[in-house]
Amino acid sequence: MKNVETQKLRQWLESCLAVPRWIDGVIARGPFTSAADLLLAAREEATPLSPHEIDQALAGHPRIGEKAAGSSQASEFSRGEQKALGAHDQALAEAIAEGNRAYEQRFGRIFLIRAAGRSHTEILNELDRRLQLDDDAELTTVANELRDIALLRLARLAARASE
Repeated sequence: MKNVETQKLRQWLESCLAVPRWIDGVIARGPFTSAADLLLAAREEATPLSPHEIDQALAGHPRIGEKAAGSSQASEFSRGEQKALGAHDQALAEAIAEGNRAYEQRFGRIFLIRAAGRSHTEILNELDRRLQLDDDAELTTVANELRDIALLRLARLAARASE
């Protein structure tokens, strides 16, 4: 971790969670002697995220079931995370698309969930559950999902750097 320049770290963080306050906060806590130290700082700086920061971060995420456009590291992460959902099931895809629409109508933002390690069925079940939450509980859930996604992505980048 000692070899990672500030500019490179800034690029990593931007691809993980596009929230300037979080990026600056993590960088200010460096330099980092290990990936574990970096991830701890990243977790602490992301807890909590404000509603405005959640909106900032969501601006770069595609809907569940849609492919991210572009060639940025964040887009590559997203495509990989959603690709890992497995085989395409048209009925589940349609149910998730309908759930996305209901969620956007209910909460005024896209539905976000850590897709890595989850099946389409698990995502649909979680989408249905979260549609029943009140606004504050759902905002907390979205913040936690954003943080978890960021930490998974950052851990991958740190592991690649140490290879």
